[in-house]
Amino acid sequence: MPKDPEGRMPLKAHLLEFRNRLMVAASAVIVGAILGWVLYDGVTIGGFTYAGVYEQLTQPFDQYKASNPESAAALLNYGNATSAFTTQLGISIFTGVIISSPIWVWQIWAFILPGLTRREKRMSLGVFFTAIPLFLTGCFFAYVTLPKALIILFGFTPDDGKSSNIQQASDYFTFVTRFILAFGLAWLLPVFLIGLVSIGVLSGRTLLKSWRVAILLIFIASAIITPTPDPFTMFLLAGPLCVLYFIAIGIALLIDRRRVERGDEPDWSHLSDDEASPLT
Repeated sequence: MPKDPEGRMPLKAHLLEFRNRLMVAASAVIVGAILGWVLYDGVTIGGFTYAGVYEQLTQPFDQYKASNPESAAALLNYGNATSAFTTQLGISIFTGVIISSPIWVWQIWAFILPGLTRREKRMSLGVFFTAIPLFLTGCFFAYVTLPKALIILFGFTPDDGKSSNIQQASDYFTFVTRFILAFGLAWLLPVFLIGLVSIGVLSGRTLLKSWRVAILLIFIASAIITPTPDPFTMFLLAGPLCVLYFIAIGIALLIDRRRVERGDEPDWSHLSDDEASPLT
């Protein structure tokens, strides 16, 4: 189809482009899942053996047993003949989603880009190249803190010689993957806020004035999206989000100042909240 000089596309062309980008994103996830399947049990390269994804995700059990040798053992239970296979398949797909995140996130942005102005395109590219590192950093932070969180949770198992912490493998890995993805997605908060500031929906001063409400909402959201009801995991998520929120405020205030310096917006920051601003 010839390219429209005004950048317009019929509905059919939009649907075809959406299908093509969806196929690219799905293919990237499949390739990543195949790699996750290969890395599930670990690999040996050049005489060095690297721990697999399964061993990494079950490491909290080993740490708990090592620090509490006489306490109730934490064990995984595969309830039926197909459980081990479905568990490996689910973890491989999860690994594929993480590995291919730069590709499928870019496909989302590339589908939206043609409808943006030149200035909005520059901002969206900045958002993309910031979102990927933040998402992966959030996932890594969750992985690092997960063993400590599980050790605390396993510590509530009665140590009476009659109890053991036997869990269904599917339930455990569902908890782990949701925990990691929740942290990764939550760490995109500053990108979302700065994007709203860049297009003029919010301002840095508004974010600064609303910090008390924002902190409350962060803790409420953390309590909802974390997969366990304990306050420890909630604080693990809410603490970094509060820091990221104030970093976003600082960047938003810089954006406001540059907007005023360019003359895109009059400087009314010196006015009090109950003082009327002049009309332009």
